Parts: sequence; C-alpha cells; structure tokens
Amino acid sequence: MNRKPPAYRRQGRRAAVAACLVLAVGLGVSTHVSAQAAVRAPAKASTAAPQSVSGRSGQVVTRVADFYGAYIDAKGDYTDPDVTLATALRKHYLTPDFAKRLAVWEKKNGADGVLRAQNIPARWTVTDNGTVGHSHEVIVTLTFGSGETTQMTKLFVLVERYNHIADITTTSAR
Repeated sequence: MNRKPPAYRRQGRRAAVAACLVLAVGLGVSTHVSAQAAVRAPAKASTAAPQSVSGRSGQVVTRVADFYGAYIDAKGDYTDPDVTLATALRKHYLTPDFAKRLAVWEKKNGADGVLRAQNIPARWTVTDNGTVGHSHEVIVTLTFGSGETTQMTKLFVLVERYNHIADITTTSAR
C-alpha cells in the first residue's frame, strides 16, 4: 500500500503531468520549427536591373575596358596574383616605348603604373573622351576602398591609331 498522503501524491502527479506537457509542447515547437526551416522561402525579387557589359570589336573604349578588366583581375587575386598574365597583358596592349617609360615611372614612384596606385581598385569605369590628334583618349575612373572610405582616381589613357596604349596620365591631353 502507498503510505504517502493523497495530497502529496497529487503534487507528484501534477509535476509529472506538467513536465510531460512542457516536453510535449517543446518537442512540438522544435518539430514545427525544423519543418519550417526545411521548407525554402521563395527568393525575393530583385529590384536592381540586371547588369550587362557590351562592347564592339575594334572600338577603343572596349579595348581599354578589356585591358583594365583583365589586368585588375590578374593583379587583384591577393592570394595568388597572376604576374605572368599581367606581364603578357602589358606586352599585348602597351606600345613598347610606353612600356619602358612606365617601368621607369614605377621604379621612381613605387606603385603600379597602369593603376597609378599600390593597391587594386574595387570598381572601375571606362568612358570615351574623343580624339586627340591621331590618337584617341579614354578616361578610366578607378574607385579604391568601399563604403564611406572610397577614393577615386581618374586616368587619361591615350590610345594610338593601331589600338595600343601609348600613355596613361592623370591629366587630359585635350
């Protein structure tokens, strides 16, 4: 026979029922949350317009944009920059005379002459600036940093009539 008074037995039953109820509700909630987590939420529709890049074969602006895009990609991989590719791009796009002058500038200034900086830009834009004599001038705007700590550098790239870069300066030839 049970020797405990009936009031004590009721307290024990109430505690057991309460514990089971808490456990049941807790398991139910966690099962419900797990089920919700497993269901994928629909992707939010992007309000930004899709990004596109276009160009034309033989167009000076496209050629300069191709050079800067590839050059920044080659130099910008901080864990493994592709020095061989950066060198090949310079050889392909720069005139031999300008490549020599650029090497002298880089040694004197301790910076990359194509970027006119020691680091790699986060963004860049290329804009046509018209003809200058027998050449064509293109403006390359490099944006360094991000957020509120950005710095922009405007470069004027002179392209000779055979589509090789003949000069990069911080002032226009116009």
